[in-house]
Amino acid sequence: MSDHEQFGRLERNKQNVVAFYDLMFNQCRPREALERYAGATYTQHNPGVGDGKSGFIAYFEDVAERYPGKRVEFKRVIAEDNLVVLHCRQDWPGDHVWAGIDIFRIDDDGKIVEHGDVLQIVPQEAKNPNGMF
Repeated sequence: MSDHEQFGRLERNKQNVVAFYDLMFNQCRPREALERYAGATYTQHNPGVGDGKSGFIAYFEDVAERYPGKRVEFKRVIAEDNLVVLHCRQDWPGDHVWAGIDIFRIDDDGKIVEHGDVLQIVPQEAKNPNGMF
């Protein structure tokens, strides 16, 4: 694969992951997000979300009801090989603001097939002035 083709593939993967996450999180349409952007399988590593597509849909339909107005803001989108990493600020009304790193594995067709994340509450005060983003 040429450098130009590799760059195009990485950009496609980044765009697909951002569109998927926006549709699922901000627009509260997880079923549609999976239909449009997920591959044949979907492996979940977040221990609070059930594995597979049905676990994903159940979790995000529930949180859409419990946290209306939740929003994610994309701070960084990084792609390498078949991985896309999002660095995001998540606002959960009535809960916390979270800093998140989401890691997605993408298949050869540009579809999401695996996800894992790490999340940290953004504190009110920090011991440095640098911020989390």
